[in-house]
Amino acid sequence: MSREVGRILISLNRGNIVAKNNFHIFKDVRRFRMGWWRMLPVAVLALLAAGCIKNDLPYPTIPQYITALAAEGELQPAQIDTLKYTAVVTLDESVDIRAVRFTEFEVTPGASADPDLLDGEYDMSLPMVVKVSRYQDYSWMISAQQTIERYLTIAGQIGETVIDVVGRRVLVRVPESADLAHLELTSIKLGPEGLTTMVPDLVPGPIDLSKPLHVEVSAYGRSEEWGIYVEKSELVVQTTAVDAWSQVVWAYGAGPADVKNGFQYRRADAQEWIDVDPADVTQPAGQGAFSACIAHLEPLTRYVVRSVSGDDLGNEVEVETQSTPVLPDGSFDQWWLDGKVWCPWNEGGERFWDTGNTGAATLGESNVQPSDDTPPGISGQSAKLETRFVGLFGIGKLAAGSIYSGSFKRVDGTNGILDFGRPWTTRPTRLRGYMKYHTAPIDYASAEFKDLMNRPDSCHIYVALTDWTAPYEIRTNPKTRQLFNPDSPEIIAYGELVLGSDTDGWQEFTIELKYRSTSREPRYIQITSAASKYGDYFTGAAGACLYVDDYELLYDY
Repeated sequence: MSREVGRILISLNRGNIVAKNNFHIFKDVRRFRMGWWRMLPVAVLALLAAGCIKNDLPYPTIPQYITALAAEGELQPAQIDTLKYTAVVTLDESVDIRAVRFTEFEVTPGASADPDLLDGEYDMSLPMVVKVSRYQDYSWMISAQQTIERYLTIAGQIGETVIDVVGRRVLVRVPESADLAHLELTSIKLGPEGLTTMVPDLVPGPIDLSKPLHVEVSAYGRSEEWGIYVEKSELVVQTTAVDAWSQVVWAYGAGPADVKNGFQYRRADAQEWIDVDPADVTQPAGQGAFSACIAHLEPLTRYVVRSVSGDDLGNEVEVETQSTPVLPDGSFDQWWLDGKVWCPWNEGGERFWDTGNTGAATLGESNVQPSDDTPPGISGQSAKLETRFVGLFGIGKLAAGSIYSGSFKRVDGTNGILDFGRPWTTRPTRLRGYMKYHTAPIDYASAEFKDLMNRPDSCHIYVALTDWTAPYEIRTNPKTRQLFNPDSPEIIAYGELVLGSDTDGWQEFTIELKYRSTSREPRYIQITSAASKYGDYFTGAAGACLYVDDYELLYDY
């Protein structure tokens, strides 16, 4: 019995006090044996309490993610943001957004989802919440975006037709002299291609719009009533918008659809107007909306722009061009060695660029380093980006050499978490620099890129302007992966260079930025250079090597 009591006491002591040997508690064995009965109530209470013990240990906090999502008729892969817990699918106009079928839906292994999106059809005209659960619940917001092309044009109309989807109204402006009862309808499409019927059935040809015309538009088994309105305009030509960049101004106008319209501009402190070359004016056939890119301007200068149509002049708009900031350390001359990690900035200095060296150095040496190999005529150093297998005895993973605008945040196991983007508010037109590349056959590939094995690796250089509200978090861990997506709606402009062959020494390159809007103002710039295009997926060729140097932003065309 004395031994049982001793075990109980030790079990109790393991909770909040250090268990002691029976000989330390009771130095006199004889006294222990004589007094064991005095401990019996304690032992009994302990046994009773053991039956009432609750497990108050908290469940682990492990975020649960949607890892894959696809729908019938999608136009591009779903945009899954594991930081904001959102997913967006982009649908073709042939898909009924109120009856969407999902073809792929995966969550973190071990988690459950409510609802399971593979079961049935879903009305995605409004966002829906999906609860992904394991230990805790994580609410994901799933939404769909869909653009249905709609248009209606009238011969000789002024400017662009206004189509109000919410109000289901179409507004066309025509000259004061137009006879509204005898207009010419030149094109019409008010619903999804091949699925839309209209009553009355409108086709190109004569049309009476002396009073509003109401049309029943049917698609997906539902009908909507649209109204078509015509308004006479005293102004023959209008300057509708002017967007000023650094050395470029974008001008937009509205004028008669059946004539060639244009623009004039001048410095605000000058009197003489300059005609924009007609070759630089874009006006789609049969439309009254037109635009032009006015290049070769001075930064930080005020200009006045107006639209013209024959002898008719539009309203004047005054704007000021932006500055032309220099890309920080585009020469890649600033480096310092922090232990085994090469850092692309001066010790204690401002950071603009960073690398994955912190992750690579956990299993080997930095695979991005300064190099004395520079383009002819350029002194200083370049950045050498090398793809390597890092590890010991064949255990490890592929580390693709890359340098990017942003910062390395931390290591997640053998994966990396990065912040992409540096603050930037001006709108360059191109990125120019120098590169030298040596490729090799791809010898490491993740499951989704096995078909690339033994093919030549490709380097990848890209530049983007975004309106992120904060640096964009990149995660390479396949379980929580979040990578840069050039098709994201937050991307304002994007340009890239991909090369899968060796260069003949150093060569100059230029990447033009393709803007999706000339009016949206950026908040961040992202420039990434990588020796292996699919390095984020741990796919590439050990030995692929990219040198980059003398990066420069250009602001003119």
